[in-house]
Amino acid sequence: MAERGIEGLAAARLWAATRFPYLATGVFGARVIAEPGSGTVSVDESWRMRADPDLAAQWSAAQLGSVLIHHVCHLLRTHGERAQAAGVRPEEASRWVRAADAEINDDLVPAGLDLPGHPVLPRDLGADDGLLAEQYYAGLRPDPEATRGAGADSTDRSARSGNNEGSAGGWLDCGSGADGVPRRGDGPPDLPDWQARLLRRQVAQDVMTHARQPGTVPAGLLRWAEEVLRPKVNWRRLLTAELRRAVAEVAGAVDYSYRRPSRRSTVAGQVVLPALRRPVPDVAVVCDTSGSMTEDLLAAALAEVEGLLQALGLSRQLRVLACDTAVAPAKRVTSARQVELVGGGGTDMGTGIAAAAALKPRRAVTVVLTDGYTPWPAAAPKGMRVVVGLLGEGAQAPPTWARAVRVDRD
Repeated sequence: MAERGIEGLAAARLWAATRFPYLATGVFGARVIAEPGSGTVSVDESWRMRADPDLAAQWSAAQLGSVLIHHVCHLLRTHGERAQAAGVRPEEASRWVRAADAEINDDLVPAGLDLPGHPVLPRDLGADDGLLAEQYYAGLRPDPEATRGAGADSTDRSARSGNNEGSAGGWLDCGSGADGVPRRGDGPPDLPDWQARLLRRQVAQDVMTHARQPGTVPAGLLRWAEEVLRPKVNWRRLLTAELRRAVAEVAGAVDYSYRRPSRRSTVAGQVVLPALRRPVPDVAVVCDTSGSMTEDLLAAALAEVEGLLQALGLSRQLRVLACDTAVAPAKRVTSARQVELVGGGGTDMGTGIAAAAALKPRRAVTVVLTDGYTPWPAAAPKGMRVVVGLLGEGAQAPPTWARAVRVDRD
């Protein structure tokens, strides 16, 4: 049975990645755990998905893959967080999950989602397509069975009454990742909140990439991706301008090199003439990981800088260094999800800038993300431009030799 469950999960993931390729990063980013006897497939806010092998064995690869897609969409759309913000109580969880299901299913079911049982659609709630879970929830009447008691077991009762109807006729529990109600087995988070945010952003970027081909992405999912990728801070334009200016000064500089002979060498006889070259600037990012830097702030900053560097065409030349008073080894990354933010002690951005200046080949531009509460070098590093992104209220300004951009959060 265990081997069959493993094979079924692999086939389901393959189906999901093939049918909905723009959601593949999210599907493979969720950790699936076998939970025999649970009678459901559920997900928590730490991107753990628990599945009953006996129930999953009753479904085809398309059905199990659709369930994976459905639960990942709960996480991508932060339904758990939104339920808490909406003040959803445990006894109201089933009503919220029906509304959240309608938000997901209204465009994914027509796009090919093959959920088992009877998936909840907006028309089942007497509502129009294209609304948010909060709007569907406001239009639903309270369930007398769910609100009859609110004792110690109300969380478990409400959790079992809220999702798409299963093949056996029972109701499936989507988990705390869908309704925000903690479950007994949730445990400590495996995936930090900042990594979850970056994972959502990566999926949103995949959605936008596939949307370049008209008709390939459902409209509701495309609207979600546009909302996620909308700049969260108003400093993007300023930092873009500073980076472009710094990069242009380096990329615009030319030098002579004998690696490639000049085209005029044919008329110079035996004299070898050097050719002019235009260097491609390399970029480093020094992240302040001291105790005063929050994970949410670092996640937002990394996501924005990743977008900026991709817009500049420098993603392959990007190295990231985590720094408090010591510097972690520089890591070449192509996505902010690959960044490991280690540290948590004191602060000395001077060591990070020195480490960036020592990289080979030399970095043309270094971006420093910090709250400013740090000692700075007395002089600018030779041959390297420094742009400082000041994070948080009251961030201390850097020396005048660095270009500073104050980051104001919404």
